[in-house]
Formats: sequence, C-alpha cells, structure tokens
Amino acid sequence: MMSNWVEVCATDEIDEEDVIRFDHEGKTFAVYRSPDDGFFATDGLCTHEKIHLADGLVMHDIIECPKHNGRFNYKTGEAKGAPVCVNLKTYQVKVEAGSVFISLS
Repeated sequence: MMSNWVEVCATDEIDEEDVIRFDHEGKTFAVYRSPDDGFFATDGLCTHEKIHLADGLVMHDIIECPKHNGRFNYKTGEAKGAPVCVNLKTYQVKVEAGSVFISLS
C-alpha cells in the first residue's frame, strides 16, 4: 500500500511537549512534539465528546482532553481511564528538511 504523506508544519512550529491542531480534507488531527524531540500524530478529537485535543494539556506522553480531563497516551493512542474508553487512532510521522509530515494511509 502506498503512503499518503501530508505536510503539517515546520518542526519549530510545535514547542517541546506541546500539540497543534491540523485539519486536512474535513478531518482533524493532533500533532505532538515530545521532550526527546520526537513527533507523533493522532486523531484530533477526543473519542468521548469530540472536543479538540489541541486545546488540551500535554505532559509526560499524555494528552488530556480540556472538557472532561480524559487522558490518552499520544504515542500509542491508548485511552488511560474514564471518561474515555476508546483509543485514539495514531498516524505515522516523519521529519524531512525541517518539516513534519503525517501518513494518512
């Protein structure tokens, strides 16, 4: 299967241990930068109430939804307890020439 890579932003547009929102073709994604300078991507809406995760708090590999404090591991997509119980979909990420790309396939 062929990958469908989409450019999200420059690497310096995401602060360490932070998240940005990325919308593409009617779908919302969240793109994260970890403290060790890794980049990760998940669906951008909480699986509980469809709130934008980019408005949440990022700390220690966790994104916390701003509405009900549902937590997900942004590296694996794993739901970390109530009220969220459905994992986030994750996406492959690559960095080339100072830009962050995600694979939508």
